[in-house]
Amino acid sequence: MPEPVVHRTDAVVIGAGPVGLFAIFQLGMARLRCHVVDVLDTPGGQCTALYPEKPIYDIPAYPKVLAGDLVDHLLEQAKPFTPHFHLGQQVERLERTDGDDAWRLTTSAGTVLEAPAVMIAAGAGAFGPNRPPLPGIEAYEGTGVFYFVAKREDFRDRRVVIAGGGDSAVDWALSLSEVAARVMVVHRRAKFRAAPDSVARLHALAESGAIDLVTPYQLKGLEGDGPHLSGVVVADLDGNTRTLEADCLLPFFGLATNLGPIATWGLALERHQITADPATCQTSAPGVFAIGDIASYPGKLKLILTGFSEAAMAAHAAYGVVHPGEALHFEHSTTTGVPTLP
Repeated sequence: MPEPVVHRTDAVVIGAGPVGLFAIFQLGMARLRCHVVDVLDTPGGQCTALYPEKPIYDIPAYPKVLAGDLVDHLLEQAKPFTPHFHLGQQVERLERTDGDDAWRLTTSAGTVLEAPAVMIAAGAGAFGPNRPPLPGIEAYEGTGVFYFVAKREDFRDRRVVIAGGGDSAVDWALSLSEVAARVMVVHRRAKFRAAPDSVARLHALAESGAIDLVTPYQLKGLEGDGPHLSGVVVADLDGNTRTLEADCLLPFFGLATNLGPIATWGLALERHQITADPATCQTSAPGVFAIGDIASYPGKLKLILTGFSEAAMAAHAAYGVVHPGEALHFEHSTTTGVPTLP
């Protein structure tokens, strides 16, 4: 069997969510080239996969920006540094090269990368929806059952059942009530675990008849001729059932996250996160950095803007790893502009 092609670069970024994308820019400003690996087929992480049309309010200089638009801006910002993306594949192995001067990464697709510096920006790890245990649900997935909302226009004039009591369930109930023919919210209790203002708006819409609150009920089954959904069967706490006529079911029961292979790389972990130095974001392995939600240190705030700051610190620290003994002369972007990589 022929030896695999080895891609050599200055740094490898694991994860193409917002923090990973900003890391590309920060590495480029430090004149470091990079390759990016992500298990999803498109960049953006959860912002693209889960809520591209949801607004984010705590990004500096953006009073309000849609998650999908934020990803587009980050990609445009990173574009001058021509990053190489390896999408739809997961990094399975991280090990030292024979010369012990770089890291070798091997992905599920057989891609081999070598770099002195590695930035892990994998969020909470690989993620997927917590699926409700309903018989035959697989037949309706993608046609009548959806775990994420990519475009709310897809639900215009449709009868939508939303199951769950957290922020995602409440927020999408509020949003889809503006376009759907009918929105029914199923929750096992009358109290919701969402932002108080959102819950107040939910109850106000329920009182006006714009939303139906189906509580306390739980999902029991599905009706229809798969893949076409016609009804959602729910049961109360005594086992009494009723059928809600519906075209779509949106079960929002959170995400199942898993560090996956990262847990086997020998990095110091704390509560399913990677322990990092808050000054440099370096992990217990020299040259390996953790940024974004996957990084853990005292006082850490899980915010995108925190991850942006960590990307900048890690990029500056990575320069010393890629070019040992050389100091990176810090200059503001207003002075340097966007450099051209050789």
